[in-house]
Amino acid sequence: MRNWDSFANNDLLGNPTVNDEVCPQEKDYQDALKVADKLGIPLFRIDFVKEYWDYVFSYFLAEYKKGRTPNPDIFCNKYIKFETFRKFAKEKGFDYIAMGHYAKKIVKDGVCYLSKCHDQNKDQTYFLSQINYDQLKDSLFPLGDIDKTEVRKIAHDLDLVVADKKDSTGVCFIGERNFKQFLNNYLPAKKGDIVDVVSKKVVGHHDGVLYYTIGQRKGLGIGGIKGIDPKSWFVIAKDVKKNILYVAQGDDNKYLLSDRAIIKNINWINMPHPDGIKHIGCKFRYRQQDNFVNMRFVDDDTVELIYDEPIKSVTPGQAAVFYDGNIVLGGGIIDQIFYLGNEIKTTSYED
Repeated sequence: MRNWDSFANNDLLGNPTVNDEVCPQEKDYQDALKVADKLGIPLFRIDFVKEYWDYVFSYFLAEYKKGRTPNPDIFCNKYIKFETFRKFAKEKGFDYIAMGHYAKKIVKDGVCYLSKCHDQNKDQTYFLSQINYDQLKDSLFPLGDIDKTEVRKIAHDLDLVVADKKDSTGVCFIGERNFKQFLNNYLPAKKGDIVDVVSKKVVGHHDGVLYYTIGQRKGLGIGGIKGIDPKSWFVIAKDVKKNILYVAQGDDNKYLLSDRAIIKNINWINMPHPDGIKHIGCKFRYRQQDNFVNMRFVDDDTVELIYDEPIKSVTPGQAAVFYDGNIVLGGGIIDQIFYLGNEIKTTSYED
């Protein structure tokens, strides 16, 4: 499956492979050919570059332009892997698609449920929260009951060329990039001031507010300021119009906290509206432990979450994923966050 063309998509700045004789996608294809030959199975090569741009990357850019922090992997799963690719497989006569995600499909009384995997350190259900029931029903997750070390052992036992291949990282189907330079290919930004939200003083300069995310600590270039506490600085808000990045010191500062959120673009995997489930587990970012929240339904596309305890760095544009124990109910996109009754304007800071 080829979903990205670096030259057609102007992916030049920040691309460490742009001058390589063989692009990463071609290397992956050659590896897949060797594996298919070893296992004695046919290999199809399909191109979804346009679909990826239209359904995933355009959304990714639009969200960053607003100053939000999107998660393209979630929409890559929803629109490409579990939809465009699934339809291709159906047209070829296949009953199921087998995916490499660490997740489980449980079938009970003829009904399919998406569940966390056996190795919860690797669990990837967060990224599957926007798939629908038909997509789940047509999918298999062979890695759901085994851990990563066993997967590599199986590959070694079969003498597969990918046995020691490193895990994929970076943006879905694009790969590792110098993120600021990569984003600058599509959303050129200008330098501006970094302002301490407490003192209102300029404490540094940023490369463009679009490049930073709420709760970010590394890469701010602030430190060693005479007369200022040496505690770490954290991004707490971005004013896109004024091009100001707001920061505060200490990972315990109140500006990182929220206790309520409005979630939009809701997707329920099994049902349109899970009546009776009001107190649920929720992840606001990948690898985060489940946080417990009370859910209030606002309309068919919106819910309000009231946290049992305040949570740090809940970020508009990211996904909120809902759990009933290990079962994934669905999820949505974080739209607004609040603390002590006041909305936190993370992308247009106000006192």
